[in-house]
Amino acid sequence: MTSTYPPPSGTLPPPPLDFPGRPRARRTIAVGGGRGGTGKTLLAVNLGVYLAQIGREVALCDADPYGSSLHAVLGLARPPLAPPRSDEETLAALVPTTVPGLSLLPTPYDPMSATPVRRARGARWLAKLGSLPVDYVIINMGASTSAASLDLLLQADLGVCVTAPEPLAVETTYGVCRALFARCVRRALMKERFKLKVVERAIAELHPLATPPELVAQIKRYDDYVARVVAAQMSRVRPHLVVGQTRLRSDLELGPAMVHIAERFLGISIDYLGHIEQDDAVWLTARRRLPVLVDSPTSKSARNIERVARRMLALLAATDTLRAEVAGNEGSAETRGLPPKTLYDVLSLARTAADDEIRRAYKRQREIYREGSLPIMSVVAEGPLRAEQARIEEAYDTLLDPMRRRAYDLSVFPETQPVSVVPARTADEAERREQLALQAELSRELTPETEFTGELLRRVRESQGVEIAEIAQRTKISAMHLAAIETESVHELPAFVYVQGFVKQYAQHLKLDAVQVAKTYMRRFRDIAASRGVTRGG
Repeated sequence: MTSTYPPPSGTLPPPPLDFPGRPRARRTIAVGGGRGGTGKTLLAVNLGVYLAQIGREVALCDADPYGSSLHAVLGLARPPLAPPRSDEETLAALVPTTVPGLSLLPTPYDPMSATPVRRARGARWLAKLGSLPVDYVIINMGASTSAASLDLLLQADLGVCVTAPEPLAVETTYGVCRALFARCVRRALMKERFKLKVVERAIAELHPLATPPELVAQIKRYDDYVARVVAAQMSRVRPHLVVGQTRLRSDLELGPAMVHIAERFLGISIDYLGHIEQDDAVWLTARRRLPVLVDSPTSKSARNIERVARRMLALLAATDTLRAEVAGNEGSAETRGLPPKTLYDVLSLARTAADDEIRRAYKRQREIYREGSLPIMSVVAEGPLRAEQARIEEAYDTLLDPMRRRAYDLSVFPETQPVSVVPARTADEAERREQLALQAELSRELTPETEFTGELLRRVRESQGVEIAEIAQRTKISAMHLAAIETESVHELPAFVYVQGFVKQYAQHLKLDAVQVAKTYMRRFRDIAASRGVTRGG
């Protein structure tokens, strides 16, 4: 098959994202969790394409127990087979794909087998992946929750769960979180069978969908030491979440809401990486047997995947910082999953919150905890849901009334305790590295001869951490028009003379050469308008 892969932007890859002075290490990313059909294969393949596009060597491994599928997305006629004689033979036989820098790792493929990675040798097999001559290994786990699959998600540098905005997918994702926690508990007490029996006894006495904090409370009745060990495992489970197939605006809030619910009721911290929109380009490129970043790199889903990939790279670069943070949280593990202490905590607000912040927080929390809401599926029972709804209403009524708020503050906080001023929220380590990654991509692309497109302007804006709403507020240009400039939507924009003025102000806000941007963008924009039969004055 002839490759249609476009060359990466720029002539040289960006500098490594690892910490200065440290050799670049191989990283393992496991993509799994959730039910089938949520977009795990889509993410795994296109993540590999993105990493290869920025100059990295990547190996894709298909460990889906329900059958190999990566080859179909990469345009290969059949899955590359390897005789299952030994791990060494299999790992040595990387198969090149049509994407330069991206290889496919053969696995012993048998549709009737449970998984290509046997439970007994999963850890050894994962360790040997580190010997591959590549920078990144991406493992597509499929929808399996076997012990081997859970171990891979836990031991990988980045374990990613992909869900979708539908009840069964959300419920299954929470199930994966519970399964990861149970796996950590079993491994922690593997050599202490008597203590493991205490855990099994507590599980038998609870309802089937008991949360980790409920299990800890039940174990505490029998053995404080075992309860502390089990509580510590909640800090060790930190999956990363991607929401696929988003269609509605409300779908974009599903990821942050699931993070809140998991922390509040399961005692498990989830890192939200982003969403991937439902896009016709996805199934069109799948029928052509090409990755979406190859066949339709400017589509909405492709831009979403690029953003998720940059977030992953930033988190991998900050791995040591995050591990230290997790280790520091283990001491307070037994307090995880407890109800909020104050009405400010109920709405996730600071004591200095203004009235408009209270209204927005109330609307957000009320939507999360409404009956039938997706984020609470299989986690929040009817009783706790009613109690949480009542506390949200109480928090809203109390904090929005100046007299009641003052009385509440005096009753809960010592009057002598000053109200600390909450500092302006800054980007965390991962967000800063995400922006650095995008800036590194653009550093080679922006020259005095650069032809500016809407897509390039969007990437420059994101690299500076600027939102469209901020530009609209400063320039007084409609956010709808600014979005149309980025997507080059000719039908949604006014006459060319106005568009040219908009583009100049947009470029000035991003500290770009406004003359060059307007000249090159408008030349391309007029050609697009002519090809679509659109005429505009000016």
